[in-house]
Amino acid sequence: MTTGTATRPASRAPLARVPARLAGQIAAGARMLSLDGHDDFNQGQISARTPGSDTFFIKNALCGFDEATPGQVVAASVDPDAPVDPLAPPELPLHQAIYRARPDVNGIVHSHAPHTLVFGATDLELRPVSHDGAHFTDNLALFTRTSNTVLDQATGDAIAEALGDAEGVLLRNHGGVIVGKSVRHAAVFAQVLERACRLQLLAEQSGVPYTWATDDDVALKRDFIYADLSVRSYWEYAVRRVRRVWPEAATWR
Repeated sequence: MTTGTATRPASRAPLARVPARLAGQIAAGARMLSLDGHDDFNQGQISARTPGSDTFFIKNALCGFDEATPGQVVAASVDPDAPVDPLAPPELPLHQAIYRARPDVNGIVHSHAPHTLVFGATDLELRPVSHDGAHFTDNLALFTRTSNTVLDQATGDAIAEALGDAEGVLLRNHGGVIVGKSVRHAAVFAQVLERACRLQLLAEQSGVPYTWATDDDVALKRDFIYADLSVRSYWEYAVRRVRRVWPEAATWR
């Protein structure tokens, strides 16, 4: 979430210049999340970093997913004692903690996507009802300590601990956090998780028994449907869709 104010050191100067390529990817990722129903006023974040860096870049606190542009991306540090850009979102500790704990993670999405949020309010186990669920089968954690805005490092660290080496963590009554080896992976898989949750909730509502993919099929789907080359094609499709809705996005790197 991006409302409220946390007590923290502030600086009027960003920690680093925001790379144009990453800024463009963050903005495009935010717009595609909007098209997929992740909007909640100006709440939610998408962030990215280059591998091995202690600096990351994140959509600012004031703009929603649907209005993000490369110019609305700010720099931040994984160090909780570093100066903070005044436009950085209050839930910065969530991203800082995960980047510190997971060197393999270079992209993070936190949103209040409705089906992901509702699914996280239940004790259902995510099943591979569709292709979408295959990616997150036995690969999705649950955090239940609080449903509040993540304003402090202790809560961020607790979420990172709950996440472990999974690809996502449901925050009870507070949406989801999805991570990836790049911001492209995180944005695509945030959309995948929302669809997986929606379809399973529909199956649950049917009132009749339903089936899901076998373990063998899940493994095959991960190797083919969610291979890096496939994820790249999904990202490129989603970017084209963003550009059809917002032609100005064609100028973003």
